[in-house]
Amino acid sequence: MEIISKFLEKNGIVFTFLVVSLIIYFSELISVKATNKKIPGSAIAIIIGLLLAYFGGVATGGEKGIADIKIFSGFGVLGGSMFRDFAIVSTAMGASFIVIKRTGWAGVISLFLGITLSFIGGALIALLWGYHDAISLTTIGAGACTYIVGPVTGAAIGASSDVIALSIAAGVVKAVFVTIGTPFIAKYIGLNNPHTAMVYGGLMGTTSGVSAGLAATDPTLVPYGALTATFYTGLGCLFCPSLLFIMMKIVFAD
Repeated sequence: MEIISKFLEKNGIVFTFLVVSLIIYFSELISVKATNKKIPGSAIAIIIGLLLAYFGGVATGGEKGIADIKIFSGFGVLGGSMFRDFAIVSTAMGASFIVIKRTGWAGVISLFLGITLSFIGGALIALLWGYHDAISLTTIGAGACTYIVGPVTGAAIGASSDVIALSIAAGVVKAVFVTIGTPFIAKYIGLNNPHTAMVYGGLMGTTSGVSAGLAATDPTLVPYGALTATFYTGLGCLFCPSLLFIMMKIVFAD
């Protein structure tokens, strides 16, 4: 066992790919056999990943979840920003520029509307939790946009670590709900073509949630939703710690 453990520790990233592949495989089986594909396999995989991160963190008392366990250290690399950005860019590369141009102002408006509505919703929830300072409200509101915008905003405006953690949690919850909910609401909102997929991506914003949800709805729509969702993240990182933070300081001045 010691030899196997050392071998896995030295080949952490390879072992991580194997574990993730198994998680995806069994998640798809659960999706097909237990839910008749009503819950996407990607959503089940995300939930399993969150549970593993939680139990890994509890077991080690660390800050990186399951990556704190040596044989699973490869999760720290696989779940890092490099692979995330590569996945986002490679997905968006499948979009057609001709179709993107047809979206016009609807796609642009959806970006600003999506960020504003998510931010306000997150800030209102933060108020209900008892936060009344502009920094905390802005950070949690930004987290409601995406779990990337939240910590970026919090770090920029000087939020505490616990508030930043809450912003990440808000973004993760949103991503899971979008992943699971997209296939259910697709037929009711006309989510069946690249145009509506781009608007939807601009409104929801969470790239992982939108991509997984569209993959379960219609895989051909994924590049279009992922494209505007990626712009949403970038715009949120600029918009939340600047203009929206200034507005929150005016409204919630000490």
